[in-house]
This record gives sequence, C-alpha cells and structure tokens, in this order.
Amino acid sequence: MIGRPRVHHRCTDSTNERARRLASGGAPHGTLVTADEQTAGRGRQGRAWIAPPGSAVLMSVVLRRFGEMLPLAAGVAVCEALPVPALVKWPNDVWVEGRKVAGVLVEGRPLEEWAVLGIGVNVGVSEFPAELRESATSLRREGLDIGNEELLGSLLVSLERWLGRSAGEVLAAWRSIDALRGETVHWAAGSGQAAGINNAGALLVDTGSGQVALDAGEVHLLR
Repeated sequence: MIGRPRVHHRCTDSTNERARRLASGGAPHGTLVTADEQTAGRGRQGRAWIAPPGSAVLMSVVLRRFGEMLPLAAGVAVCEALPVPALVKWPNDVWVEGRKVAGVLVEGRPLEEWAVLGIGVNVGVSEFPAELRESATSLRREGLDIGNEELLGSLLVSLERWLGRSAGEVLAAWRSIDALRGETVHWAAGSGQAAGINNAGALLVDTGSGQVALDAGEVHLLR
C-alpha cells in the first residue's frame, strides 16, 4: 500500500534523496518519506524547490511496481487530489488558474527495479520570491483552507488508484487536463502549436514545416 511505512522529517535535505537511499537499501514498495522543510529540495532540470517550513506537502514514494506511464499517471493523480480544478503542463507541472501549484519529479534505477516519485504541492505558501509571483501559486492564495495531512491523504489515495491504471486510461485522463493543447509554445530549437501527446507521452507540436515530438526538455508558453 502506498504510504506505508512512513518516515517523516521535521527538516531534511530532500525527500527524494532520502527515499533514494531507502530504496537502495531495500525499502519496500510504497515507503513514504515526508518532511516539513527541505534544505535542498529540487524539481526538474535541477531547479530548487523552496517553501517555508510547514507550508507545503513535500513527499517521495519508493516504487517497485511501475510502468512507463508513471510520470503521466502521477500528474493525473495530483490533479485529481487537489480540491480545485487543475491542469497539467507537460511534462508534469500542475497548474491552477495558469500558475504552478505543484510539481512531480521521477528518479530511479530501472535496472535495480525501483523508482522514486517525488511530489511537492504549495499548500499554505502566502508569499513567493519576486521572480515567481506571476508564475507560482498555492492553495491558500487560491482561497482554499486545507491542511497538509488532509491533502497528503487525498494524494496517497489518488496515487494508489492511478498508478494501477492501464496506459490507455492514463493517456485519456492526461489528455483531458492538458494545459498546453492548442497553445503556442517555444523551446530551444523552435516554436509551434502544442497538439497533445503521443502514446509514449512525448509532446506533439505543429510547426510550420510539420509535426515534431518532444520527449525531453523545457517548453514555454508564448503569450
């Protein structure tokens, strides 16, 4: 069962790092690591994940049973668990009203048959650094009053449900909450109109000269 056993830290470097160590040491499927505060939390592309103590759900789960749809299924599960309509921005940022409220980070060693799924949700954050004020939000800023433990419980239930779904179900659900479809996006090598994802989870983009599939990297909205 996802969420048991649970290891909680008042303060740690990174829940993903702690979960990776536990996984390497043989921790069972579903082992949960949580923290009130992280000193070296990170998201995709090595970015720092910073939140005041107690203001966010910071969690990582050791998984020994998972498939290729894991990152997509996790994004769907987070959207379902939030008490407000949410969309997912490829590959796995979760948006509320056009701003990032949560992120997903998957790390692992497939040859050793384990993965670590990290999720961070801004719950009670009231202020963000100047560079994030237009792009980030929290459940509190959206007018919602919910405790970290209550939201964590909803996340675990949703993850248990979605990580066991078929690829077809995950793809259909993800496509129904795609924040980028129809939007103009750009990336390091070009720009175009987002056209959903293919069955492997790559982002499809229509350019002036055809359609390309992006399976890694960053994309940004042009507005």
